[in-house]
Amino acid sequence: QVQLVESGGGLVQAGGSLRLSCAASGSIFSISTMAWYRQAPGKQREWVASIYDSGRINYADSVKGRFTISRDNAKNTVYLQMNSLKPEDTAVYYCNCWGSYPTSYDYWGQGTQVTVSS
Repeated sequence: QVQLVESGGGLVQAGGSLRLSCAASGSIFSISTMAWYRQAPGKQREWVASIYDSGRINYADSVKGRFTISRDNAKNTVYLQMNSLKPEDTAVYYCNCWGSYPTSYDYWGQGTQVTVSS
């Protein structure tokens, strides 16, 4: 069982920055794909960014060039640096951990609120 604990959310003005962190328990972090998702009020949860165990990174078009995902395997932590924030970035941000060894797994954190004021 893996537990994911997000932190770093808050209220920020448009154009500002926040850094989210997600600390994972367990020993599978280094071989897992880590991702960030977000869910705005009244909308479906959407994928934001992923970082694979290989280091390969993908971003949603809506955040490309503004957000940076990174991981520190020694600390079992994944980060999301968010710059040039917009009001439309307001959402609950969720950390996700998934993989397929030794069996398939998919874990979620409890979420952290990010609010961007105009």
